[in-house]
Amino acid sequence: MKEPDAPALALIDTCAHASLALLERNLTPHGILAASRTEAAEARRYTRIFGRDAAICVLAMCGSGVPALEQGAVASLDALAAHQAANGQIPKYVDPEGRDADFWYLGCIDATLWWLIAVDHVRRHGQVGPSHWAGEVERAIGWLLAQEHQHFRLLQQNEASDWADIMPRSGYVLYSNALWYEVKRRYALDHAEATKHHFNHLFNPFQRDLPEYHRARLLQHYARRGRRDPGLYLSFVNLAVVGDEGDVFGNVLALQAGLADAAMAQRIVQTLTEAHASVPYPVRVVLHPLSRQHPLWRAYMGRHQQNIVHQYHNGGLWPFVGGFWVMALAQLGAQDLAWSELVRLAEVNALEDWRFTEWFHGRTLAPMGMAGQSWNAATFLLALRALREPQAQ
Repeated sequence: MKEPDAPALALIDTCAHASLALLERNLTPHGILAASRTEAAEARRYTRIFGRDAAICVLAMCGSGVPALEQGAVASLDALAAHQAANGQIPKYVDPEGRDADFWYLGCIDATLWWLIAVDHVRRHGQVGPSHWAGEVERAIGWLLAQEHQHFRLLQQNEASDWADIMPRSGYVLYSNALWYEVKRRYALDHAEATKHHFNHLFNPFQRDLPEYHRARLLQHYARRGRRDPGLYLSFVNLAVVGDEGDVFGNVLALQAGLADAAMAQRIVQTLTEAHASVPYPVRVVLHPLSRQHPLWRAYMGRHQQNIVHQYHNGGLWPFVGGFWVMALAQLGAQDLAWSELVRLAEVNALEDWRFTEWFHGRTLAPMGMAGQSWNAATFLLALRALREPQAQ
């Protein structure tokens, strides 16, 4: 294993400094905003403290050694906890001035998951004690347990109710359940092994091992009927309906959570590499975007022409997910590949004078979305930390 050459290392260091500076600019006394303040960001409510965005940023801010960011990490989690619903759910976003909280159309299950992951990180690496947010954590876990199937031990959700909030994934969703297993691992929750067992049977139905539970066998049969093994976990499994579009983020999180055994992990990396998911920059979030003719297409995907083929969650290229891809490669021991991908991640964040663009068109690479995206900066720093300080993760 070797680090990149001097020019590449200089670019990485420049990106690290730019990332820290962006996080400091996007920080308010109440927490970290999703994006820099612009007219467009204000209009689209990106100048809010988002549950998922802020929590991911907290993972990088806490441990950064920058006092303002260390304090901002705690403030971000406090702001979200202050608007926790009575049933335990963490909001999709809160206004930085504390005026409102939003829970999306069909819920936002991952906001609660990411908040719990960030709380555990700050308890371990920050300046709060292990009992900080104890009541809020108990309620958040209780709310998630109410969404858990009592045999599969997997979370159930409606469509368009996680980070991919205009995608038709529903039932058992790969992304959310990779996070659920991570939460169970961090908090030593019951039935974690059952969650892992059923995760692998339902999201990878092409294996020869048949589950004992008769309903699991039927779901597995429906899931693989008429399909070839894609070399990835399915994006979701519902009754007789599954997602085989190739959810990159969900598969990468499954790698990070340790849900895939060595053989499956190797297949996922090989599949994503052969599909050129990270070319020219990491990483496209869907390998096979859904067209308007696809049975899973929904009318809401075409709103504002946003989620059409190769755009947004439907095949757009998202640098923040590229950071998770680098982290997963580092965790799997593929350091050489991880370093080369980190260089490309720095390059994409540097485009248009360090714009830190939210996402790009998956084919034309046209810059789309908001500038000054906080989680781009955060996951770059996390990816660099994973390569230089793996013990800090």
